[in-house]
Amino acid sequence: MTREDILDAAAQVIRQKGFHGASMSNIAEAVNLQKASLYHHVSSKQEILLALLERALGLLTEHIAGIANQDIPADQKLRLMIRAYLSALADNSDLSSVLLFEHRSLDKKSHARHVPQRDKFEGLWRDVVNEGIRRKIFDCPDAGMAVRALMGVMNWTLTWYRPEGGKSIEKVADEYADLLFHGMLK
Repeated sequence: MTREDILDAAAQVIRQKGFHGASMSNIAEAVNLQKASLYHHVSSKQEILLALLERALGLLTEHIAGIANQDIPADQKLRLMIRAYLSALADNSDLSSVLLFEHRSLDKKSHARHVPQRDKFEGLWRDVVNEGIRRKIFDCPDAGMAVRALMGVMNWTLTWYRPEGGKSIEKVADEYADLLFHGMLK
């Protein structure tokens, strides 16, 4: 039994029960450990939550940073980033759910550790939007607002998207990009 196995199981348990509904006993049971044995690997549910959030942001940042640093126009970067982000969310739905819906359960100390990593991730998106504004590709008065709106739309996708549904995650991503770039007006 590795720490990674425990974190994988914890992400699934927390996704199903919510952070406050999940117990250390539930997590131990999911990996066939006694609760006391679980404490040899992790000290608390807060430690597990912070580790899951760090893992999720690390994974997402890795997917996005390579695209954000490419030497292509900002609109192409943003479209590729949307695709990569939604694909990563869909491919890692347990971990992504914990990141998106349970971060508010961090205690103050853990929250303070989490925020810089989250801000770095959001900064990748803002930098691309600001690049598009500087190069006159985007007409956007508030890059931060645009990024928050885009993140909200993409993050909410995790609540309704089903791989067996009528659209691939790539199709959803392209439709979001088209909506962002062209709006709804005729």
